[in-house]
Amino acid sequence: MIDLSQTGSGLDGYALMTAQLEALLSGERDFIANAAQFSAFIYHELEGLNWAGFYLVKDDELVLGPFQGKVACVRIAFGRGVCGAAAASRQTQRIEDVHAFPGHIACDSASNSELVVPLVKDGRLIGVLDLDSPRMGRFSEVDQRGIEGLAAVLLRASDC
Repeated sequence: MIDLSQTGSGLDGYALMTAQLEALLSGERDFIANAAQFSAFIYHELEGLNWAGFYLVKDDELVLGPFQGKVACVRIAFGRGVCGAAAASRQTQRIEDVHAFPGHIACDSASNSELVVPLVKDGRLIGVLDLDSPRMGRFSEVDQRGIEGLAAVLLRASDC
């Protein structure tokens, strides 16, 4: 486990979150357990979120996985909505205004912006990490890089 008091000065923002997440997931390899911990961690550590969680690939579609927030859509087809677009393209989707996104799926009408990171391990799509915010334009390029880094920590720490 990482002793955060011994990490040195200047550790803040996503660098601190990365160290915390590595410590949180240390010693556990189960993907579902780690995804549940991850979603709770990020939901409570990042400001301005109303949903944080996972959709996992099952039988050529995305199926709801561990999350924090209000109830959500259970199944999403590849290519449909922001999550489906991220899964189909295997590229992060950072959407400033979800209402302007063609085919947006409104699971929570309070959501106004979204960041979805595809989870790819050994060339295989595992699922997507989905973050929603009630604030327009909540996610910056810095957030995108930071969240992509955190997702990489989850994938390295987990058997999936």
